[in-house]
Amino acid sequence: MPSYEELRELLDPATTVLLTVECQQGVVGPDSALPELAREARASGALGRVARLVAAAHESGVQVMHAIAERRPDGRGANDNARLFRAAERLPVQQLAGSTAVRVAPPVEVAAEDLVVRRLHGLSPLAGTDVDALLRNLGCRTLVVTGVSANVAIPNAVFDAVNRGYTAVVPRDAIAGVPPDYTPAMIRNTLALVATITTTDDVLACLERSRPVRRA
Repeated sequence: MPSYEELRELLDPATTVLLTVECQQGVVGPDSALPELAREARASGALGRVARLVAAAHESGVQVMHAIAERRPDGRGANDNARLFRAAERLPVQQLAGSTAVRVAPPVEVAAEDLVVRRLHGLSPLAGTDVDALLRNLGCRTLVVTGVSANVAIPNAVFDAVNRGYTAVVPRDAIAGVPPDYTPAMIRNTLALVATITTTDDVLACLERSRPVRRA
């Protein structure tokens, strides 16, 4: 893992964006379409740590972006070229645009200055969405990736970020996947090759030092 000095240099609030991936009611909420993943996200503490990181980003001036996966009721524009997509069509909870399922799930809070980016297709929060253009307009150089799932969307987000020239930072305890032992193995054998792996507490320590001083 990087030293505190190295991580703090990467997490300059002026050039850092915190991305939450699919931290939405229909994925990690109590009425999730994927109850095993929702249980792991909560039981592992990953969702709570995402909420802590979001709150700290709000305090320190780091831009927060929430990536939401959704679909139209008629399914237009959605993929059907993989087993995962076809299985999702049969789930009892659908991530329908405008529904409760696609709202950011507590305890993660959405501030007025946050950006919420919704996609109707694919596996990645970045590929074919507005995220890359928004990051460039924000002057982003470091993308902190959090959320779910470590099986699919998180590695997609990290790979796409790296391919587009961003430095990806992954707090290893603020992502979740299934089964529980898959996430650390995937981090160790895959994400560690392309991203800066750290912890929530280390990111929070850096953001704490970056908070503007409040004068009485």
